[in-house]
Amino acid sequence: MLSFLKNHPFAVESFFESSTVLTFAVPKEQLQNLIPECLQLDTFQDKWAFVAVAMVQTKELRPKGFPKFMGNNFFLIGYRVFVRYTSNAGKSLRGLYILKSETDKKKMEFMGNIFTHYNYTTTDINQFEKGRTKELFSIKSNFRLVLDQAEQEVSLPENSPFANWKEARRYAGPLPFTFTYNKETKEVLIIEGVRQNWKPSPVKVIGYKFEFLHTIKLQNPILANAFVIRNIPYKWKKGKIELWK
Repeated sequence: MLSFLKNHPFAVESFFESSTVLTFAVPKEQLQNLIPECLQLDTFQDKWAFVAVAMVQTKELRPKGFPKFMGNNFFLIGYRVFVRYTSNAGKSLRGLYILKSETDKKKMEFMGNIFTHYNYTTTDINQFEKGRTKELFSIKSNFRLVLDQAEQEVSLPENSPFANWKEARRYAGPLPFTFTYNKETKEVLIIEGVRQNWKPSPVKVIGYKFEFLHTIKLQNPILANAFVIRNIPYKWKKGKIELWK
């Protein structure tokens, strides 16, 4: 019964007050062992693979159909790998594979770990804005991000593998699907996200540090892009399971 509950058994809706996503590029060999056998890395130029760090302020997160006042506000942090999955119907689906999930509330950790496989942990989240800059940091998780929110003509990060923002936009989360894999049963759980008017804007990164990227032994990850969106409704459909052939 508990296993069934973790398979995203109902649709969920929320409102993203803000979503800041940084995507890091590494040679594909560094990420290959971090994804399950049913998935392939979603690479660029057959060389680069990508990890996204998403920092999302959610509002009124609740099961679909529940009134807004029953929702909860959480800050969520996700570390995801860009992947592809070929469904039993032969469709190639672009999506994300979860490495780690964090939140600022024990309630979200508890409920998230009942109804998902995302393995939430609770951490401290601190946010400050001063003038044109915004800073997010965590002492427990040992990360820090400083953004210039007023920069209008944002250039790609130095050493980004992308030639322009159009290329970079293809690797800006979230993607349509999120995947989980049960190695013992060879079952793939597919969760589809639904959003409207999703128009990420490039944002200038002044400085950053993410300890988690070192714990998974990434060597010299390159900041490939950084985008922000604000005030967007977001929904997750009920999870679907299929047997990996």
